[in-house]
Amino acid sequence: KSPTASPLRKTSYPLARTNRRLLTMDQDWNQVVLTKKKPTGGMNGVPKTADAARRLGMQVDTVKKQGGGYNAQKMGKLDNETEELTHAHVNVEVKKAIMQGRLAKKLTQAQLAQQINEKPQIIQEYESGKAIPQQAILSKMERILGVKLRGLK
Repeated sequence: KSPTASPLRKTSYPLARTNRRLLTMDQDWNQVVLTKKKPTGGMNGVPKTADAARRLGMQVDTVKKQGGGYNAQKMGKLDNETEELTHAHVNVEVKKAIMQGRLAKKLTQAQLAQQINEKPQIIQEYESGKAIPQQAILSKMERILGVKLRGLK
C-alpha cells in the first residue's frame, strides 16, 4: 500500500452486454390502419334476424318485457298506485293557537323564532299552515308561548 493512496478506491465493473438492436434508433415507417369495430346487432338493439325480416318487408312482432328485474317490479307498483300521497300540514287550530299565543306574549315572528332557535321563515310557515309539523319545533313553541299545540286536531 502506498501512503498517498486514498481510502476510497475506484473499482471498475465490466459493462453489461446489451442487445445491439435496442441501442439503434430505428423508426418503423409502416402504415398503421385503425378501424372501428362494426356493430353486431341491428338498429337500436333489434337482432339481425328481425332487422333482415324488416328489410324483406316481412311483418315483425315485438313483445315488451314485463317485470324483468327489481327496478321493473318497482315501476310496476308505482304505475298501479292510485292513492294520492301528500305530506301532513299544520292544522287550522294549531295555526290559530300559535298566532294567539304569540300575540298574547306580544312577540313578533322574528322574536319567537329567535327564542326557539329557528329561522323566522319557519314561524311564517307554521302560521300560514304550509309547514310540515315537527314535534321538536312544536314543543319549543309550546314552552315559549305557554299554549298546548301537540294533540290539537
